[in-house]
Amino acid sequence: MTPDIQTLLDREAIRDCVARLARGEDRRSADLIRSCWWPEARFDYGVYAGDFDAYLAWVVPGADAIKDTQHLIGQSEIELDGDSARVESHVFSYHRVDMGEGDRDTCIGGRYLDTFEKRDGQWRIADRVMLYDWEQDWGAAADWSKGVMGYPFTAEHFPGRAKGDFSERWFAGETA
Repeated sequence: MTPDIQTLLDREAIRDCVARLARGEDRRSADLIRSCWWPEARFDYGVYAGDFDAYLAWVVPGADAIKDTQHLIGQSEIELDGDSARVESHVFSYHRVDMGEGDRDTCIGGRYLDTFEKRDGQWRIADRVMLYDWEQDWGAAADWSKGVMGYPFTAEHFPGRAKGDFSERWFAGETA
């Protein structure tokens, strides 16, 4: 394999890991999350820091006040150096929270600074720092029982994770 092809494969494996982790966090899936971090990894989110076990316990099952999340990953700057890489990924994260006054929708814009390591052909995070660029409280959360923009939903699975996650069944081959 040429070095250029290997570079492309390494970059894609890193992007896949970042996306898989976002999916795992949104579903609070310990298995998906575990597949993205090395067991001895460290993290620092500014509001909470520690080792991988502390991170996993923080994210799964997640705070009762945080009912739903969605992490959208933007561009990633990937600097490869042999079997390690420094990666900055932009993130836009939505959170539906209830701090005792009803559901509210909030968003955070920031960047993950990840140190990746490749071991036995697999790229995973060895260290992560979260940088915050902005935060916005969007106010009272949408009432999913009313549908979207005045149109009622035609089936229970449309409001995403608010009614269970239809995408899990969809990937398994179910149609509705």
